[in-house]
Amino acid sequence: MILWWIGDVVLLVVILPVVVYLLSGVLSAAKSIVPSVEKIASIAAAGSKDLDAGALLLTTQDQATRTVAEVANYGGSLDVILDDAG
Repeated sequence: MILWWIGDVVLLVVILPVVVYLLSGVLSAAKSIVPSVEKIASIAAAGSKDLDAGALLLTTQDQATRTVAEVANYGGSLDVILDDAG
């Protein structure tokens, strides 16, 4: 009977504090995840806003192609005008 009491005391004095200490470490690690996830979410949202302008690149490319074509036509017309003047 006394061995049971000694075992109970050892359990309460040694094992229980170790378990509580380990569980508190797990709890603090779990709580530290939330701010990291919130930071990642805000950075991902900002990155997705940067990608929203990607569709405008197609418009810009089309406009640049048309501008180059118009400049080339102007240069060809200028050659004809200079040839006629000479």
